[in-house]
Amino acid sequence: MLFSISMLPSALISVIYADSSWIVFVQSFGFTLLTGFIIWYPVHRARGELRSRDGFLITVLFWLVLGLFGSIPFALLDGLQLDFTDAVFESFSGLTTTGATVITQLDDLPKSILFYRQQLQWFGGMGIIVLAIAVLPMLGIGGMQLYRAEAPGPVKDSKLTPRLAETAKALWYIYLALTIACATAYWLSGMSLFDAICHSFTTVAIGGFSTHDASIGYFDSRAIELVAAFFMLISGLNFALHFSAWREKKISHYWKDPEAKVYLLILAGAILFCCLFLTFNRGAYEGSIWITGAFEVISIATTTGFSASGYSNWPNLLPFMLLWLAFAGACAGSTGGGMKIIRVILLWKQGVREIHRLIHPNGVFIVKLGRTLVPPNVTEAVWGFCTVYAVTFVAMLMAMLATGVDMITAFSAVGACINNLGPGLGDVAMHYAELNDVAKWICTFCMLLGRLEIFTLLVLLSPMFWRR
Repeated sequence: MLFSISMLPSALISVIYADSSWIVFVQSFGFTLLTGFIIWYPVHRARGELRSRDGFLITVLFWLVLGLFGSIPFALLDGLQLDFTDAVFESFSGLTTTGATVITQLDDLPKSILFYRQQLQWFGGMGIIVLAIAVLPMLGIGGMQLYRAEAPGPVKDSKLTPRLAETAKALWYIYLALTIACATAYWLSGMSLFDAICHSFTTVAIGGFSTHDASIGYFDSRAIELVAAFFMLISGLNFALHFSAWREKKISHYWKDPEAKVYLLILAGAILFCCLFLTFNRGAYEGSIWITGAFEVISIATTTGFSASGYSNWPNLLPFMLLWLAFAGACAGSTGGGMKIIRVILLWKQGVREIHRLIHPNGVFIVKLGRTLVPPNVTEAVWGFCTVYAVTFVAMLMAMLATGVDMITAFSAVGACINNLGPGLGDVAMHYAELNDVAKWICTFCMLLGRLEIFTLLVLLSPMFWRR
């Protein structure tokens, strides 16, 4: 019922710009509101304590239900001519902040539908932050419980309490402040007010949707690329750090956090390598190397997916390197996708520990993150997560290949969707419209898997979950 209200701003945009699509959003609003009321009213007086088991179900249903109802405007708008599969794909891509699209000729679309796409990613980004900081640590998903003591919201027991609402409220303030700052910076850099607001939605959400087919490249502005790069970088950091900095009025938390340090070092190293590689291969690339190059690296590595020159047009080594960087993704507790930097750090440290054990079988080696001792159950959860992640990726890749898609397209499409990146290589470098319907459903499932940290969704498929 609350989600239905999100369709009204697009109706207002339609009225302001007189594009006659307001009726679609009003109809979608009415249907969503009515359906929600019918589900809610019979049990609206029920009260009870939510448990971790309920948390899994609610988390999955949040994206599943809102993704389906979010597709209604895409399906109803005649100008888009999207069938059910395409409408659902676009909606899930928006809410999961993946940024893959089946819509072409964006520049000719009504501003109301453009605004709606951007807004979907903005709401999805906020949901991701609350999920990552306040819910997943309590559910113990793939090592996320490491933040249970440090994040502003998680409690020490296994029940979801009203503190979750307090956490969400504080995070909303930070998220909204970043969005306003980003929109202002875009506007001062030369974007129209409409484009500035729309792109701020998808920059802070690390989503990647744009109001133009050429994405950020449409504006051909180094200033806009710098603004985008800065806010993508900020949004890729753990929002628990933003919360701590805001609450204590100190920024020391950023350089004390081991994950933030590794995140920034990886980006700095990737930018330096890519820009130097392009400098020595001038004939293979004719764009602005350092600013645009840094923008593209940050965009792909943080799983945003904005494009200025198209990373797929770079020399062969670089697109695949950046795609692998997207597998690592951004920091835990951010709006970014991927496996998360903290898991990569713990995998590395655990790997080094196993090598040391081979050398000294009787030695005792501990894994530490900064000055914090990492409990064995957390490293085990990370190993389990990464194993399931790899197996799931291979399974989805095999399924995609079975639909007749070529190897490069299949590999990059699955990688881009499961990491919530968006643009891939081959036939999905610009859009996903050319994929067959089965391949689109596989990609949609991958988006949901990636956004829900894989375990959260797969646990519902376990018979043990449903036993009393």
